[in-house]
Amino acid sequence: MIFEARELSFRYPHSEAEAVTAVSASVQAGELVGVVGPNGSGKSTLLRLLLGLLVPTRGEALAFGRTSKDWKRRELAQRVGVVSQREEPGFPIRVEQAVMFGRYPHLTALGAPREKDIAAIELALERCDVVHLRKRWVATLSGGEWQRVRVARALAQEPSGLVLDEATANLDIRHEMEVFELISELVGERQLGGIIVTHQVNLAARFVNRMIVMEGGRARAVGRPEEVLTRDVLEDVFGWPVALTTWNNIPQFVPLRKNETQ
Repeated sequence: MIFEARELSFRYPHSEAEAVTAVSASVQAGELVGVVGPNGSGKSTLLRLLLGLLVPTRGEALAFGRTSKDWKRRELAQRVGVVSQREEPGFPIRVEQAVMFGRYPHLTALGAPREKDIAAIELALERCDVVHLRKRWVATLSGGEWQRVRVARALAQEPSGLVLDEATANLDIRHEMEVFELISELVGERQLGGIIVTHQVNLAARFVNRMIVMEGGRARAVGRPEEVLTRDVLEDVFGWPVALTTWNNIPQFVPLRKNETQ
């Protein structure tokens, strides 16, 4: 098991309501799990708990069978690659330097990249199709290019787990599809345990193995897309009328106008 939540709950200080309440779910090797739901439903908080960045109020968050909060950050970084929602470099760097940052958890005390570090960087650049960008300044990249570089950096860590929080936010259709396809392929090829938080419910349904539908901090539904993406669930969770159809037997929904009927 890569990640596991056991009746996981969390309340932020000075908050009256829990951000996450009694969530139980898991992510196994070779599986991509999508976490969807409206703003404020607890999606990103759930990720932070699984990564040990927050300490649960109740229940347990585990990574590789060990309580997440008990991992030393360097040790966990050797096993989990993370692509956050927003990130801007604090200083000018080139693409290959950005990807090299993924090797830092593995470097020796002297900090000099070894042969295996360089090999991991080269493989990540190649697998994410950014070799041709290696000498480019990060500031000159498009949104889609920068996201692929960030995935390459996570891949250079040679992780067993891959965590992505809104990794396709603000991307156009082409670049959204490229990132989803890349992540799905990497999870399958390398038998990673992948978890992605996204607002793109329809896209997620086409690529993930299972979904966690969050509502008000709770897991409203957990299972395969065709099991959890029902009209009743979608309308209740998002508070909006929808029409439901399928593409290659995968549920896809269309938001209706407020007074429109299917």
